[in-house]
Amino acid sequence: MIVVAGEALIDLVPQGTGALAPLRPALGGGPYNTAVALGRLGSPTAFCSRTSLDAFGEALLEGLREAGVDVSAVQRGPEPTTLAVATVDDKGSAAYSFYVDGTADRLFSAPAELPELTRAVSFGTCSLVLEPGASAYEQLMRRASAQGVFTALDPNIRAGLIPDADGYRARFESWLPSVSLLKLSEEDAAWLGGTPREWLAAGPAAVVVTRGGDGLTAYTRDGAVHSVPGEAVEVVDTIGAGDTVNAALLHGLAAQDALSADALVELGAEGWTRLLGFAARAAAITCSRAGAEPPYASEVVDFPG
Repeated sequence: MIVVAGEALIDLVPQGTGALAPLRPALGGGPYNTAVALGRLGSPTAFCSRTSLDAFGEALLEGLREAGVDVSAVQRGPEPTTLAVATVDDKGSAAYSFYVDGTADRLFSAPAELPELTRAVSFGTCSLVLEPGASAYEQLMRRASAQGVFTALDPNIRAGLIPDADGYRARFESWLPSVSLLKLSEEDAAWLGGTPREWLAAGPAAVVVTRGGDGLTAYTRDGAVHSVPGEAVEVVDTIGAGDTVNAALLHGLAAQDALSADALVELGAEGWTRLLGFAARAAAITCSRAGAEPPYASEVVDFPG
């Protein structure tokens, strides 16, 4: 079982140009998209979050169930669902503004234990910013790591939600000793102000940096660097692309029985090239259609064992 911990929200995606373009609600949130993508790829997956009892919350849970994701660890509350209003530029790149005050996912509390047979836990995005839930997710991350569970982190920076940038950067650095795999975009790396080698020295066994259409690069604790190019595709938008990369990496690592810090290094050039190539293919499919619509295993050709 791979557990994804973090927010589920509704993306309001413009259906045209201009500030007053009609908005289409879509299921979203970085961790939510990651869980759906894992389920569609065929990995046994559970979602650990807190969602609203409103109609949006029900739709979010139904989307998880349709992807085969276990929702028994999802907490519920009467507060409204978080909303994210997307703006898509002429290259398909998305930016967001958020409506988060008093929403259900912020009130997440760390469970006493993870689901049985948990092999890995994935964290990231708004859930690690918005209190009081952020501290609860942080507690869960540290506890999982201390128990020897593989931990993955995608900070997926949303700068508009971070009132104290330096404080967040310091907190991010404090998480690294509890992280097995760090995945982030070039833009995230620039905002955080560090380097893969600095982050590796602080704890993770591998750091994967996404470079948009230019591909992905993995840096490992033994000093190796592995890169693959991006997959050529006509981009509709990039919503959910990074989340699909998260899922593909975890799915591919599980397929190779490589969900451990030592195994990340032992993959070597061939293993990393296969893994990164698989993630690039999966992300390209997501970019080829509107909204966060990650591929099914049958679309991407499942990761070879």
